Amino acid sequence: MQQVVYSLIIINKAGGLVYNRDFNNALNKVSVNDLLVLAGTFHGVHAITKSLTPSSLGIPSYQRTGIEVLESSHFRLTCFPTFTGTKFLLFTEPHQPNVDVIIRKVYELYADYVTKNPFYQLEMPIRCEAFDRHLMTYMRAR
Repeated sequence: MQQVVYSLIIINKAGGLVYNRDFNNALNKVSVNDLLVLAGTFHGVHAITKSLTPSSLGIPSYQRTGIEVLESSHFRLTCFPTFTGTKFLLFTEPHQPNVDVIIRKVYELYADYVTKNPFYQLEMPIRCEAFDRHLMTYMRAR
């Protein structure tokens, strides 16, 4: 079975869509409005599931996690939340190996080319050519 990364969505700490990139056309296209709804909905569901951690476990609130993986028969959605509240959502084929390695590399590229860009304003849509270029190079090479 072919191993595929379909797309990447980055959500800011308020639940707004700040980046979307498709790497494969196998998933159905959705409108920009649907992507905005998806970002906001996932943000809310992530926050709720984070608060569902039983207090009897004694886990401090800063260590609680929300949804990490959502899997269907046709795709897997993996969430990588950062300490700043930004969430990276990676859509892959359900049996894609090493998704954690891929998503951490995407985060590394984000840190190198977006957050260090003097013209980028936090929480705003990402329009950074160097990030796009390096992300596409990485996705093609893996």
